[in-house]
Amino acid sequence: MYLEIVTPEASLVAGEVESITVPGVDGEFQMLNNHAPIVSVLQEGKVKFKGNPTIADGFEKKFTKEGDRWVLHISGGTVECNNNRVMVLAD
Repeated sequence: MYLEIVTPEASLVAGEVESITVPGVDGEFQMLNNHAPIVSVLQEGKVKFKGNPTIADGFEKKFTKEGDRWVLHISGGTVECNNNRVMVLAD
């Protein structure tokens, strides 16, 4: 599925991933290929994704690795998943 992570600073990530886990307000949840459409508010926590999408130049240091997953700490935001496209608008 296609993932985009956008912050007020820049579009940080764009590309294909196998899975993404986000910190929803009612708990962490994961999205995989063909996930049902969803829109959710995010709380402070970690956005984790598995895959090798393009990380914008100059923003690589915002990401860490936990095993085979990339991790980005956010202070909140929203996520929308529809038709194998996931858009994270992060603070």
